[in-house]
Amino acid sequence: MKLKRFLLRYYPPGIILEYVQGGEVKTKSIDLLDLNATTDVGALVEDIRKAEPLITASRKDQVVHLILRLQEKLGQPVDHKFHLFKVRPLSLFMIFTFAYINTKYLCILKDFPLKSSIKYCQQHLSNRDTDLPMRVEIDSRITTTTKMHGSTEVCLSFNLQSTLVATGSMDTTAKLWDIQNGEEVVRLTGHSGEIVALSFNTTGDMIITGSFDHVVAVWDVGTGRRMHTLIGHHAEISSAQFNWDCTLIISGSMDKTCMMWNALTGKRVAVLSGHDNEVLDVCFDYTGQRIATASADGSARVYDAETKKCIAKLEGHGGEISKICFNPQGSRILTASFDKTARLWDPQTGQCIQILEGHTDEIFSCTFNYTGNIIITGSKDNTCRIWC
Repeated sequence: MKLKRFLLRYYPPGIILEYVQGGEVKTKSIDLLDLNATTDVGALVEDIRKAEPLITASRKDQVVHLILRLQEKLGQPVDHKFHLFKVRPLSLFMIFTFAYINTKYLCILKDFPLKSSIKYCQQHLSNRDTDLPMRVEIDSRITTTTKMHGSTEVCLSFNLQSTLVATGSMDTTAKLWDIQNGEEVVRLTGHSGEIVALSFNTTGDMIITGSFDHVVAVWDVGTGRRMHTLIGHHAEISSAQFNWDCTLIISGSMDKTCMMWNALTGKRVAVLSGHDNEVLDVCFDYTGQRIATASADGSARVYDAETKKCIAKLEGHGGEISKICFNPQGSRILTASFDKTARLWDPQTGQCIQILEGHTDEIFSCTFNYTGNIIITGSKDNTCRIWC
């Protein structure tokens, strides 16, 4: 094996090693999820060198420099105030979810009159992107021209590698599609209720599905084999997600709880309770150290993933919270609500930092871009709003 170059990843912090083995270019990542402003970089690099033979003594200074850059980035204060930049009308479309991959965001649209239509547009965002609007590409390979499911598609998820898209349907199946050619790759069958949640793990070799049959299933992406069935919720699943290192899974349910599972064994680790109504969305921060839950009771909660204790309550919305996410730095939480507002919160204190107002109907979805300086919100008012 011969090291070719290093690639730096800011969120979550890590270094990607690009190397050549047998004439083939491969990559492996060194995750630095615990890196902070007080980390002893010299000692950390020595530990990395002991565990990774690709990093020789001649590369030590280069690795130190890269980690110092990461440390500086993580130490930058996040006090950005967001202002409405643009409103994009979407005609007959209703936004039901957003997702982004690396420096792209994907706007997922659900077509009212055409039941089996899912389209997405990609807008490229990078550290240099300062003037909007930017180039927008419409990819119509997976649209009504492809019969995706036997019934309405309910949810959608992309893998981190940007090679596969998964769709979940009311027909109780999920399908994995090749993004390049739009062809079906794998079909996941076995649920007895509609599939409403999908999430790939970081490496892209596993995916979880959450269903109205009260069950979360863990699948092998390559074969479509069901690896684990997570049984414990007493009502419909609303959301499910892996943490970054793929060791844990969280699931939210209409039974008012969030459950934590061991992703390798399928065993339940903890039950996170406290909400007075259905849990509608759950997420990890990008290091997997904190969990956020959003509920129909109009509140959100933040839990420590290690202690399983609630560390903050986010209260102030006037309606149920449909979506919740951390910014890439983990220093802010964004919520979308049926009260027509989105809100920014401090996850440590639960204090509301900013209210994003302007939508005229319920907000169903929201997300940050990769660097955390742009927010997109999507509403039942048939618009998406870009905040920066």
